[in-house]
Formats: sequence, structure tokens, C-alpha cells
Amino acid sequence: MKLRKQVTVCGGAIFCVAVFSLYLMLDRVQHDPARRQNGGNFPRSQISVLQNRIEQLEQLLEENHQIISHIKDSVMELTDTGAVSPSGHLPFRSANGSWVLPFDGRPTFLAVKPQDCQSALGSHGQADVQMLDVYSILKFDNPDGGVWKQGFEITYEADEWDNEPLQVFVVPHSHNDPGWIKTFDKYFTDQTQHILNNIVVKLPEDPRRKFIWSEISFFAKWWETADTYKQEAMRKLILGGQLEIVTGGWVMTDEANVHYFAMIDQLIEGHQWLERNIGVTPRSGWAVDPFGHSATMSYLLKKANLTSMLIQRVHYSIKKHFASTRSLEFMWRQAWDTGSKTDIFCHMMPFYSYDVPHTCGPDPKICCQFDFKRLPGGRINCPWKVPPKPVVEANVAERANLLLDQYRKKSKLYRSKVLLVPLGDDFRYDKALEWDQQFNNYQKLFDYMNSHPELHVQAQFGTLTDYFSAVYKAKGVAQGSRPPDFPVLSGDFFAYADREDHYWTGYFTSRPFYKSLDRILESHLRGAEILYSLAVASARHVGMEGRYPISDYALLVDARQTVGLFQHHDAITGTAKENVVVDYGTRLLRSLTGLKRVIINAAHFLVMKNKDFYRFYQTEPFLETDDRRATQDSLPQRTLIELDPAGPRYLVLFNPIEQERLCVVTVLVNTVRVRVLTEDGQTLPVQLSAQWSSASQMSAEVFEATFMVRLPALGLAVFHLYDSADSPLTLRSDTLLRLSARGTSARALDPLPVRSQQAEPQTFFISSQTLTLGFSGTTGLLESIKRKDDPQEIKVQIQFMVYGTRPSKDKSGAYLFLPDGKAKPYNQKEPPVVRVVEGPLFSEVVAYYQHFQQTIRIHNVPGVDGLSIEITTAVDIRDQTNKELAMRLVTDIQSGDVFYTDLNGFQMQPRRHLMKLPLQANFYPMPSQAYIQDSNNRLTLHTAQALGVTSLESGQLEVIMDRRLMQDDNRGLGQGLKDNKKTTNRFRLLLERRSIGNMMMDSATTSFPSILSHMTNSFLNHEVLPLPVLPKRRGVPPLETFAPLKSILPCDFHLVNLRSIHSQKDPHSPSAYTALILHRLALDCGLEAQNLGFNCTTSQGQLSVSGLFRTLDLQLLQPMSLTLMHPSTPLTNDSSISLDPMEISAFKLKLR
Repeated sequence: MKLRKQVTVCGGAIFCVAVFSLYLMLDRVQHDPARRQNGGNFPRSQISVLQNRIEQLEQLLEENHQIISHIKDSVMELTDTGAVSPSGHLPFRSANGSWVLPFDGRPTFLAVKPQDCQSALGSHGQADVQMLDVYSILKFDNPDGGVWKQGFEITYEADEWDNEPLQVFVVPHSHNDPGWIKTFDKYFTDQTQHILNNIVVKLPEDPRRKFIWSEISFFAKWWETADTYKQEAMRKLILGGQLEIVTGGWVMTDEANVHYFAMIDQLIEGHQWLERNIGVTPRSGWAVDPFGHSATMSYLLKKANLTSMLIQRVHYSIKKHFASTRSLEFMWRQAWDTGSKTDIFCHMMPFYSYDVPHTCGPDPKICCQFDFKRLPGGRINCPWKVPPKPVVEANVAERANLLLDQYRKKSKLYRSKVLLVPLGDDFRYDKALEWDQQFNNYQKLFDYMNSHPELHVQAQFGTLTDYFSAVYKAKGVAQGSRPPDFPVLSGDFFAYADREDHYWTGYFTSRPFYKSLDRILESHLRGAEILYSLAVASARHVGMEGRYPISDYALLVDARQTVGLFQHHDAITGTAKENVVVDYGTRLLRSLTGLKRVIINAAHFLVMKNKDFYRFYQTEPFLETDDRRATQDSLPQRTLIELDPAGPRYLVLFNPIEQERLCVVTVLVNTVRVRVLTEDGQTLPVQLSAQWSSASQMSAEVFEATFMVRLPALGLAVFHLYDSADSPLTLRSDTLLRLSARGTSARALDPLPVRSQQAEPQTFFISSQTLTLGFSGTTGLLESIKRKDDPQEIKVQIQFMVYGTRPSKDKSGAYLFLPDGKAKPYNQKEPPVVRVVEGPLFSEVVAYYQHFQQTIRIHNVPGVDGLSIEITTAVDIRDQTNKELAMRLVTDIQSGDVFYTDLNGFQMQPRRHLMKLPLQANFYPMPSQAYIQDSNNRLTLHTAQALGVTSLESGQLEVIMDRRLMQDDNRGLGQGLKDNKKTTNRFRLLLERRSIGNMMMDSATTSFPSILSHMTNSFLNHEVLPLPVLPKRRGVPPLETFAPLKSILPCDFHLVNLRSIHSQKDPHSPSAYTALILHRLALDCGLEAQNLGFNCTTSQGQLSVSGLFRTLDLQLLQPMSLTLMHPSTPLTNDSSISLDPMEISAFKLKLR
């Protein structure tokens, strides 16, 4: 009866919504100025205006139809369980064993406009060079190329430069790693400060001397300790063009494991520092040491208004191929770009390394003789056994001709008669003597060359931009434009091999503990930036900035710089010495602790119902943090909420994502008598479970309380927790331990029941409203997935595999992956203990093995949270030697040799498994996701930490979870990987049905996630933070939900950051301005639409910023370049901004 009444009410509601929507539409068509603008393309005669109106009405009707059908689906979900609770109470278990929950009463709709979809076929801009094609055509053989071992013999005709002389730019540089063999501070003290001090002294000695510098982390540290005289001298050298800042990021970032949030943030941090202290904007990118290169980097540099860039570590076979086709300089274009908007001019260095022996030309034996730091008597010499000679009158002609021969040969690999010759190496130019040796000897060579017109050469010291400018000038094009006949390339440069089959694919996983901690810190940084910006703007709005702890800004700055530092290509990569890793870890933890403080301080202010009651005490926080870490290398301990019969405890939940979120949240409580209420007094269903300290041991003092919540976008919601006698909505998990014959027995502690039984080999299942998972009776690992609405069960089998390393001299290490053949199945003598937990809100299966324990959990809630499978794998391989543990998914998806991995969490890159390459060459970085698909299904593995991934057979995805290696791999580190930690790797597995098209239609060069997939990744990477309010002697003042957004953000917009901009006077305090950084997601709509649990609409890239924030006034809206250095004309405050799919844009706002 009750049910029929509900259906009638809902039916009536739908009818009302339909009628009201139609009325609104007519109203919108008449009054919407934006729509009238669109109509402006038509001749202004009455008929065509009318026709236009009719078309708009049709489109609106279509949208309305979609909305109504989604509401209908939501109502059906309410009713189609077809079960009636025996007691009339929800939740209850229906006849088929699934739980029925109280519906949270708000139907949601999905209205993605077809124009906002990326067709897999898409008309994408044509590149001349597609990296996937290059991989197809190359043999990847390694014949001896003579003096240029990995290349070929280069010849030239003597008269080639008669009409257009060769212009040579020798670019002195020093590569400074912010941590590798030594810590950041130790490098600074021992070497880097001396290099920077020398720049100030030695460059002014001769105005023809030039130098380039890249890492702002070191530069800023030097600046802080330098006196004003030194600062002024340095500023003068930069502004005068003798010293160029290249890239200008906080570090020279790794490009494989980093997430685009952090890539952007470290670039902003460096650029903002430069703007504030020097007043200079970088123009050229310089990346000589990252181990492979990502297309995301070229996009971000372009968006930051750089015009040119340089890369170095690229597979030697690709370098050789590009050299032979003179394609080492190209316009790098994004694969998804339909025009040429994303093109940036890129120079690839042709030889093995960026050191002097490999930069003057093809013969290292000769080039080494022109590295004057290696003059006899010094600490380093030439391995080729011919030392440099000082340049004197008697030998200058012979020396200059020998060097010029190398220059000419190198020049033959490029399309212009302008040549770039870097001159430097790691931590060079730290002694005044080296400055004199290099600059004086080279100046003599240049003077000789330039005074002999018959040589047809003009040689000089230059900066990187001097070189690029000369190329543009020689080709007669504007800065950053495509010179005629230069190729356009799209794709990326992974995986990297520097010689033989030495693929640098191990570092995609090395030290996964810190790769994971980095992402947790990034998520906290983003959350803290957003809440801080909103709290400070709100405090200003009500005239209370004097009472708010604005000084928390210093903690934000510290965290930005820590995150920036860790993106360095020896930090997040896991390729630094053990004591350096500890130093990084200590910094990460310090910053994480600081960010948690920023978050609780902002949340305290924002949830205060009456701001007059707001009091901030530094020593007496209002809220507790969600968890704590004892040391930099320990896993977090969640905060226990101690309930008290005397009164409620309050809990504030922070949702850091830009959409409303329907999800389950778990907190630790000290009693099973728990009742959870919303702010307006509604009791929520709670699932109570045990806290397990081992496979069969549960705690008697601590329990897990799980409940379903709906949280506002970027908001804070308040809940009340009571210690009260059993509420009918608090239900206990049903727990079963599956034990082997000899197995331990379960130690059940009242009041939580536990059953145990002997494990049997047949498959067992857990299910939710949307999914049923099958598990192997013997291994306790996942075997199959079945969706509620799909008759077909899909095989998705999880297996654990182990790789060893080679018996020969070359073995795997921190960088290299050199396996001893295919992986072998992980084996252990004892069968695992398997725990099965079932309940109304979640069900899970936990399998305990010696070196890992895997938890597979599904949530029984509507929307995003209930549509994917949560996989948590705790890995501990500290007792292994030379082993790598892999998790393999084996499915019956017919994916062939194609799989997809993401680049930096920003874009998807199709990959092909190539049989002609060794096994280790087929691994790629997976910072956020990888998927396989066929014409019916797509299976995506989302990850919360960067790891290495591959697909070695059709239907497979395989991820390396951790690696323990006992030896160095000869790349300079001098250590193996022996400092493994107990690490938790977190994933979400999403199976989607493809609704249209088949394999033949898939684009070879682009692919995009669905809206559900994007949201799943957001849920995984930006977890809800539960912040308990500390009990107060005087009682807690009234709190209320904080929902900052007035209108919903289109669901294809991702808010990358809302970052308070520093004040010009004091870098440790904020100005009145905030940077809004948005990314418009590209969507593949060829996957079956699901109910996401929130209202999802798209707007063809339009967004009204003034209508976005509730209670705050927008006083400035100014488009900026990505790193905020290049302003555009401010827009009127009521303007809509517009983004193309995939576009990232930055805006300067003034909110108060």
C-alpha cells in the first residue's frame, strides 16, 4: 500500500516536473539573452527567427525528455525491488538476498548534450608523425653505427655553408638535481650555492658569456640567503639576457608518474616566484634528464605561453630514426587537437646524453676533448683516453677545425643552418677555475672561427632562446610559429631505453609507498587551497578577516613547495638514495600535517552558523583531523570518535570534488550503540562492522560505523553521532571466515557475530543493487563481475604474479626493469584465510596472503559510488630478494594487442603490445588509469597512485605493485631498492557496457573516458575527509552545512584548483586575488549512461562564474595564461567563460 502511494506521488511529481519544465522552456526561449545571441547568425527576418525558436524548443524538448526518463529510472530503482519490508522498516533484505535502503528521495538526471561528446572517430588534426606509427615501422635493432654507436656515419660537402653560414650557439648549463645522491639541502650547501655565486661573479667578466638555469627551488633558496647586492647583480644578468631562466618550474619535473595537478602547481610556483622577485617570464622549456617525455608537458608549456621546448631522453632507435629523416625538430601537437592550437616547437637532442662528450657532435672521443673541466690534472678525465688540450695560438687552427667538423656533422641532422650545442653536465661550474677553463678556451675557438670567413661559421655563446630565435629568424617565421616544411608530431616518448634492451620502466613503480603519499598530499593541497580561498573570501565578505587565521597561508606555501620538490625526476620516480628518500618523506609528512591544519581551520569558520560565535585559538583546535601518521613511512591511523551517552558528537564531512556526492563514509567509534543523524534530524542507516587487527582477530574497543551521505559540491556537511540504545536503522555486518582445514578459528567478540566454515572450492558471491561479484573458493580472489541489468557474467579474474631479475650482469634496479622471462604465479603453501563481510551498505571479501592482503568491496548505494569495485591491496615484500609482485586481471574482453594508459591523469594514450620488443619495453606509466575494451565492454582500472602497467595478452591488464631489488642498475644511484615499506595500493575497477559502435570504429590515436569513469577517478583520488568536532566544555555552538556553489558546475568541468595568489609585499600572505583553474573533460558518450547519483548536465563549455559562488561577490574576472604571468583583458563580471573539450584555462578572480 505504502509502495503504491509512493509510486503515485512520484508519478504525479513527474507530471508536474514535465509541465513546469515545458513552461520554463518557453520562458527561457523568450528571455534567454545567450540564446538570442546564438540566433544572431540568422537573417533578421521574422520567419527565420521563428524557425530558430522552434528548433531551440525542439532541442529543449529533447533535453526534457532525457531528464524525465532519468527521473523515471530513479523512481523505478525505488520500486523495482518489488519487495515489501516485513516490519515496514527500511533497510531490509529482500528475498533474493540484496539489501533495500531508504531512498534518499531526490531523483537525479543526466543530460549530456551530444555536442559535448567526443566521437571516437573524431576529425582530429592530422600530424605528419604519429608516434604509434613510428613504433610500428621501426625494427628496434641495434647495429653498430661507428663513432656514433647508436646512429650512423654523417657526411657533408665542404661547400654546403657557402651561401648561408652555420650559426653555432654554445649554451653553458649546469644540471642541478633537487635531491638524488645527496639531499636537496646538502646539494645546495656543497655545490649549488657556489654555482649561483659564480654566475654573479663570472658572467659579468665578459658580456659575450651566457648561461641558462632551470630549477627555481634551488634559485629561490640561494636568493633568500643572498645580500641585496648579489640579488641586484643576478637580476641585471637575467634582464640583460646573459642568464636565461629556462622552463622556470620549481623543479625539472618527471613526466611519467606525475599528475597534471602537480605539474601545473610546480610550474605556477616557479613562475610566480620569478614574477615576484625578478620580473621575468620564461620563453623556452629545457628538459634534459626526465626518463621519457609526455605530451602533457608540451601542452602545459604552451598554455603557460612558452614558445619552444627541448627534450633529451628518448629511445635511441627513435632518435636515430628522427635524425635520419631530419625530424629532430618538430611542432608537437596534442593527439586530440582538431586544429593547430596546441602546437609548440620542440627540439630533440640527437645523441646519448646531455654531457659534453655527447653534445658537440657524433663522436664522443672528440667532443670530450672540448670539455675543458677534464683538462689533465683535474678530478675527471676522458674515458676515450684522449684528454683536452688548452687552446693556444699554436694549436687553435687545428682545434677549431676539429670541433667545427663535429658541429657541421651534427648540423646535418637538422633542417636549419642554426646549431645548438649545450655545454655542461650535472652540478657543473661550481668552481671559478671551471668557468675560466670553459669560457676562455671556447672564446679563443670562437674568435678563430669567426675571423676566418672561409670557414663559413658564426660561433658564440648563447642562451636557449637565443638559439630558438635564430632558427625562427633563419626560417622567416614569428617566434613559436611552424617553420615551413617542419613536421608536426603527436604522441609521447615512453618507454625510454638508453642502450641495448635497458628499458627504464622499473621507475614507473619504484617506491610505491611515496608515490601514494604524494597523491594524498596533492589531494589535501587542492582541498586546502579551495577551502582556504573560500574561507578567507567569506571572512572578508562579513568583515572578519582580522579574526581568521590568514597566516595559515604560510602552510599552503610550504606544501606547494614540498609537492613541487617531490615532482623532481629523482623523487617521485623512486630513484634517489635511501637517506634522500627519508628527507623527501619527512617533508611530505610535515606538509600533510600543515594542510590538515589549514583544512580544519577553514572548515571551523565555514560551518559556524552564527559567525559572531567564531573564536580561533591556535592551541585549541575546533576540529580533529581524519587521521594521523606516526612517522613519514608509516600508514595512517584513523581518528577514533568517542561517543558519550551524555550528548552528541558532531562530525563535519568535507567533499573536495566539484559535484554533489552520494557515497558511503566509514568512521571509527568506541561503541556499537551508535546512531547517526543528519543536520535536520533524520536518522541514517548505519552498518556496523568490526575493526580487524589480523585475519581472524577483531578489536573489542573499536568499531567501524558506515553510513550513506549526500554531500554538497566542495562543501562541508554536519552530522550528529549519538551513543543510544539500538536504533532500528543500525544494522550489523554479517561476517563469515572461510578457513582451511587446519585453519585458525574465529575469535568472535560479542556483540558482533562471526561465523566460520571450512573453505570449499566452488565459487561464492557477494552482491549489491547493481553488481554481483564471483570469487574463487580456493584463492578468495575475484573471478567474475555481473551487472544487474546484464544477463551475461563477465570473466574478470585477479591473479598475483612474480617477476625475478636476470642472472646475467645487468639486473633490474631502481630505474631498469630487466626480468628473467615471463612472470610466474605467486605461490604460498598455506591456503589464504578469507573473510566475507555482507551488509546493507557494503559487502567485501578480504583475502590474507603472506605478502599481500586484498580487499574487494562494493557499495550498495545508487550512483557513482555503487557502480565500481573498490580494490585495496596492502603489499609487504620486505622478506623477498630480487622479486617484483604484479597484479594481473585476466578477462574475456577481446582487446587484441591494444590497451590504453593515461598520461599524467590528463589524457588517454592508446598503446600497442609489440611482440618485436622485449617484455619490459611493453610497460607504460599509469598515473591514474588504464583500460582495455572490445565492441561490447570497457574495463577500466583506476588508480590512486602511479604504477607501471601493461597488457601482455588480449583481455589482460597487469600492474606492478612493488619491487625489491638488491643491486644497483648502473645509472649512477649506487644502490638497489631495499627500503620497501608496507604499502597500500588503492584502485577502483569499472566495467562499462559500450552502447554503440564496434572495434572497427575506434580511433587509433585518441580515446576518452566516460563521464562515469571521470567521476569514479575523482571519487578515488579525492576521498571525503571526516573531521570530528572536539567536545567542548561550554558546548558546541550551532553548526550548519556549508554549500559554496550556487549553481551546479557542468559535469564535464573539473575544478583543478582555486589557489589564493600571494600578496606582492609579503610572499607568505595572500592578496585579494584567487586563481581559478578549470579543465574541461572530454567525454566518450559511447558507453551506456548510468544514474550518477547527482544532477549531471553539460553546457557546450559555457560557464557563468558570477553565478557560481553563493554569498560571495565576484569583483574581477580576468583570463590569464596557465601560470598567471600573461593577463588578458578582464571580462565583465557577468560574462560566461568558454572552454573547449580538454582545455585547461586559468582566471584571476577577486571574490569577497
